[in-house]
Parts: sequence; structure tokens; C-alpha cells
Amino acid sequence: MMTAWPGACRAPSSRPGAASESAISSHLTAYDASEWTELFVATAGASAALAGLVFVAVSINVDRILKLSGVPERALETVLLLLSVVLISIAGLIPAQSNDALGAELVGLGVVFGGGVVLLAMRSLHPRARPASGVVLRLFFVLAGTLPVIVAGASLMAESGGGLYWISAGIAFAIAGAVGNAWVLLIEILR
Repeated sequence: MMTAWPGACRAPSSRPGAASESAISSHLTAYDASEWTELFVATAGASAALAGLVFVAVSINVDRILKLSGVPERALETVLLLLSVVLISIAGLIPAQSNDALGAELVGLGVVFGGGVVLLAMRSLHPRARPASGVVLRLFFVLAGTLPVIVAGASLMAESGGGLYWISAGIAFAIAGAVGNAWVLLIEILR
């Protein structure tokens, strides 16, 4: 049996004010964490599973990882990106908390994990050993995986600017950056 998302198959309404009702509904959804439960459950499980796979990849190649300059930092960066997604998702699942509380938690998590992964990324980069485009791409994924979380938290507290919609971008980029790093830890270091 197939189910659809609420409202996914509805035809556009010709009623006056239907467009403004839709905009109000989107606005309310952006600032109501209970509307995001399924996303938080899915991302907590997926990122926890990916973190487990990263631990396996690191344990398989631990000798090689420890011998290569900057690679241990990249392994920790990968785990922190995935852990940030797990903790962000858990924070979003805490029942009956205010927008200010969730917003403060998101800002705090974004700052702590963002600072940590940027520091690790900078320590692991060797500008002479790789092209500038590779450095920019690495830093892009690290920042794109953490800055939207800070923006989401601030936006949630202000109830303006997109709210929790920023979370989806942060989660997607954090997972993408972690998967890219996991590829390096499992495959690229063996070349």
C-alpha cells in the first residue's frame, strides 16, 4: 500500500487566499520541531550507522592512517561531522521544549562541532600537497555542514529567516562531507 505525504497530491486550490494559507503553513512548519520528527529520527539512525562504518574503516586501516600526516585528523573530523548530525537530531526530538531552548541547543552544537571540524580540517590540510580547489571543496563541506545549524538555531529563536529548513541543508552537507572523508579513509589511502 502506497501512502503520500500530506498534501502531496492535492491540486492547487482556486479559493481566494489559498496561497497565503500555504505560506502560513510553511512558516509554522519551519518553527515547529514536532513537524520534523521523521527527519530527525531518520538522520539520527543514518548518521549513527555511518559513524559505525567509519569506525570499521579506521580500524581496518589504522596503521596506515596513523602513518600519514593529517589523516588521523581527517578521521576524527569525519566522526565529529556524523556525531553532530546525531546530536542535532536528538536535540530536535526532545519533546515539549521551547523554540528558544532548541535554538540555543542548535547554536551551541553548531559552534562546538563547527569549530572542532574546522580546526581539524585546517590541521589536516597540506596546501602544497593538494590543489587549491581540493582545499576549498573540503572547507566548503565542513562549513556547509555546520554553519546552517547555527543559522537554524538563531532563526528558530527569532522565529524569522527559515527556521528548521536550514537544518536539512546542514545535515545533508555534513553527511556528504563525512562520506567523502570515509572514502578517503577506506580507499584513497591504499593507493
